[in-house]
Amino acid sequence: MITNAHVVKDCKVVTVKLTDGKPAHKACVIATDTSNDLALLAVEDAIGAKFASLRMGTRLGEGVPVFGYPHADILASSGNFTLGNVTALSGLGDDSRYYQISAPVQQGNSGGPLLDNYGNAVGVVAAKLNVLKMAMASGDFAQNINFAIKTTMLATFLEANQMSMQTGVTNGAKLDPADLADSAKGMSGFIALSVGT
Repeated sequence: MITNAHVVKDCKVVTVKLTDGKPAHKACVIATDTSNDLALLAVEDAIGAKFASLRMGTRLGEGVPVFGYPHADILASSGNFTLGNVTALSGLGDDSRYYQISAPVQQGNSGGPLLDNYGNAVGVVAAKLNVLKMAMASGDFAQNINFAIKTTMLATFLEANQMSMQTGVTNGAKLDPADLADSAKGMSGFIALSVGT
């Protein structure tokens, strides 16, 4: 399972809740790339888990769904699905490792999949713009400025860790949002952490 390095930073115990009905699976962090904010987890007994196909690149303006577990302590613990678009092909300061996206994300979306309309992963949700800092600096409340790590960075990370991946396809019919939500939920997991000793 892939997540962000900042999600599992300093964690001693990691568990993952999948959609298989089991309460939780033990997991361990087997690789991290802090400079690109990626982490690879080994999840125990995740038999039958679904994996995302990776598509390299998206187009400016392309629709992108996001799945994650924002504020799972007060919102739905079963996950949250939102829709948006690729609004820029680079991140802050023209950082080419990221896409800027308009799909709403919150704390807890980090590490979740950014999909295309065929159900391929095109990125990993990583951050949102700090609206309060931006308002203090500019006097304007920025809206829906969020960022995802491109799958080109993810592919390099997986290859460096001897992990295989499946290339996504974009032929055939695009999926309905409800079908995309089902697909995204099937390839995601809620990560619970313990930072104690």
